[in-house]
Amino acid sequence: MPKSLKILIACGGTGGHLFPGIAVGEALRARGHEVMLLISEKKVDSEASAKYKHLTFKTMPAVAKPPTLSPRMLPFLWKMWGSVRHCKQVIREFKADAVLGMGGFTSLPPVYAGHKLGLKTFIHDSNARPGRANVLTSRFCTRVFLGLEPAKAFFPNRETVTTGTPVRPEIMNLPSLEDAAALFGLEVGRPTIVVTGGSQGAKRLNELCAQAAASLPPETQVLHIAGALDFQRVSEITKGREGYKVLGFCDQMPSAYAIADLVIARSGASSLTEIAIAGHPSILVPYPYAADDHQTRNAEVFDSAGAGKLVQERDLDAEKLAALATSILQDLPTYKRMAKAAHALAVPDAANRVCAAIEATLTPS
Repeated sequence: MPKSLKILIACGGTGGHLFPGIAVGEALRARGHEVMLLISEKKVDSEASAKYKHLTFKTMPAVAKPPTLSPRMLPFLWKMWGSVRHCKQVIREFKADAVLGMGGFTSLPPVYAGHKLGLKTFIHDSNARPGRANVLTSRFCTRVFLGLEPAKAFFPNRETVTTGTPVRPEIMNLPSLEDAAALFGLEVGRPTIVVTGGSQGAKRLNELCAQAAASLPPETQVLHIAGALDFQRVSEITKGREGYKVLGFCDQMPSAYAIADLVIARSGASSLTEIAIAGHPSILVPYPYAADDHQTRNAEVFDSAGAGKLVQERDLDAEKLAALATSILQDLPTYKRMAKAAHALAVPDAANRVCAAIEATLTPS
């Protein structure tokens, strides 16, 4: 058993960074270590972290990088320097043994601060094509953890470990179908589509799915997590369609996966990881403006494995989407093949793999 460690985890900004960070935090605690999670001041972070009262969270100002030649670069660098100084103070007060960043520019100041203080530092990248922020942050890291093997090529001069992307423990233990149906006011036994757009860029996908409702078989029910900003509009489009439930926010994703037969989603890495753990076929519509088109690269992994159907937003209309969803739900051999392929992509022990790699680096035998 390794000695008890203190690990600072920077995981704010989006659900795709926060939830894997929480998963690692819980796994580290279960292994006898102490953790502190650094999150941003964004509403998504405060809402999502509120239910994890047994974990210690500390907020830090988010510093988003402007374009390199932008006149905003000087203020950005000044704020970044202030953030690094703040992170050094947090690290010293917590007496951290190591810093782990879960991705994005919110990870750069704490990881750089840890590096300058002489600590072991790590970054985790969930995507098939890593973000530029993580490639930059990796320069100050002892090791780089990867969610998907194709990302290895982007870190040629760094030691990498493919761990998979950690998921929250509750995603591993889904409630019963009956309890999930009761929670959302849906019926057991009807084919169910769950629509989730992720934390950004879901407006057009929401619209396509809401319009497709009219062309779905009448027995199909839909749980549509539209986001707070689009809740009213999606509700208006689908008004009167029996079996179509619209939510502005869902903090009960285990129940959503428990009732799902098919998931329609963007292809952020964290969402794909959860879909794989749940073992569901999926229709993946990458966010077209994602940095370096990394969502398409993620979806290609699932599409080539036969676990999901990759469709670009520009190629979709409501009729095509309804027809594709119906064909998957009604073709049982295809459905079972996709579900099996999704399960095969899952790495259920990813959080513990990250923990083991940290322990091995800090307490080598």
